[in-house]
Amino acid sequence: IMEKVQNYISQNKERYLEELKELLRIPSISADPAYAEDVKRTAETVATHLKNAGMDKVNVYPTAGHPIVYGEKIIDPQLPTVLVYGHYDVQPPDPLDLWHSGPFDPVVKETELHPDGAIFARGACDDKGQMFMHVKAVEAMLKHEGGLPCNVKFMIEGEEEVGSDNLEAFVKSNHEKLQCDAILISDTSMISNEHPSICVGLRGLSYLEVEVTGPNRDLHSGIYGGAVANPINVLCSMISSLIDENGHITVPGFYDKVKELSTEMREEIARAPFDLDDYKAELDIDDVQGEHGYTTLERTGIRPTLDVNGIWGGYTGEGAKTVLPSKAYAKISTRLVPDQDSHEITDLLTTHLKQIAPKSVNVKVTPHHGGEPAEIPTESKAYKAASAAMKSVWGKEPIPTKDGGSIPIVSLFQKELKNDPILLGFGLDSDAIHSPNESFGLLNYNKGIETITEFYKQFVL
Repeated sequence: IMEKVQNYISQNKERYLEELKELLRIPSISADPAYAEDVKRTAETVATHLKNAGMDKVNVYPTAGHPIVYGEKIIDPQLPTVLVYGHYDVQPPDPLDLWHSGPFDPVVKETELHPDGAIFARGACDDKGQMFMHVKAVEAMLKHEGGLPCNVKFMIEGEEEVGSDNLEAFVKSNHEKLQCDAILISDTSMISNEHPSICVGLRGLSYLEVEVTGPNRDLHSGIYGGAVANPINVLCSMISSLIDENGHITVPGFYDKVKELSTEMREEIARAPFDLDDYKAELDIDDVQGEHGYTTLERTGIRPTLDVNGIWGGYTGEGAKTVLPSKAYAKISTRLVPDQDSHEITDLLTTHLKQIAPKSVNVKVTPHHGGEPAEIPTESKAYKAASAAMKSVWGKEPIPTKDGGSIPIVSLFQKELKNDPILLGFGLDSDAIHSPNESFGLLNYNKGIETITEFYKQFVL
């Protein structure tokens, strides 16, 4: 049966790619209300693909935000059930002038890293391409009697890129519908095609916006400069004080609940191949920077961080305008590790920013979306099946890694469904997710589909 399934995948490879291109052409930008209809259209398109793949009870569920697509195929209630999670929404494509081709006009090009070709478009890797692999894998198995060895459920959302605000309510009110024996998520990356890996940890997130207000209007910097606080100057000073010369975050209480990793785990992380010179060359930087006492891989996977994601205020147009601005703004995010709590960190940072501000300004802090860190145990049947599937298709035992990104749904699944999701991602760090020229290698796309089918086989052994 599995040989027939793999032959079907091979024979339909071009169609699979063309269908992905159609999905990528829809600008499902969840953060921008102007694209609400496109997001809805994407949900309906995903639902159609699930139906065409052979899924039953496919529905598009409205939420207070963007819709959730659900579908299931119950072969036998006595068999185990796998729940597949993914998202169809994408990040905004800006800055547009840095794209080599249209962000929603997918093209396939050969690259040095992808001699077999890669598809370039917003969402190619994060997460339309990786989500679509699961749809196509199940389609291939359902085309052959006995090809799908267990039950499958799909839950595909449209708000992952804006914090999954409405997914929690859906999960909490649908425990029975979502009941399963394993959860599969492909929204992470591998170390490389030569070094397959499976993510076993994710950082959490606390995201907020700071508004600093000085005088009640913009002022002439010649008349008032030197006597009235400049909110941009003040905000920059506040931000610069948040991290000390050792890369240590200075917010009181920030590290109180940080779980220190064992020497054994740090050694396991160090197994991952990593060349610092190549890393710097790829980013065109002369040196790295971060918390003292930790390697680059540890800084990006097992340690918390604080970063300014945007800062603005005053006059930014052409030419000069000697203005002392009334307001300045910044967006600040922290990445969190076990056992930090995103709500506690948001409160700590909010309090600290207000305390360190001089009396010459007023500070307003607005929390945005966040999420909790997660750890995935490697002893479960599902993890072992994923590891065996990776080894079978990619030829090597996958390395367990800690991922620096955040997927809030993971900790939600652990809490609500009492299940540890398997983060079976096939992207590469060089795929430029969230950046111009996002891509996904065709080898990764096709081998990902094969690996997913192999997972089902291994899971029911």
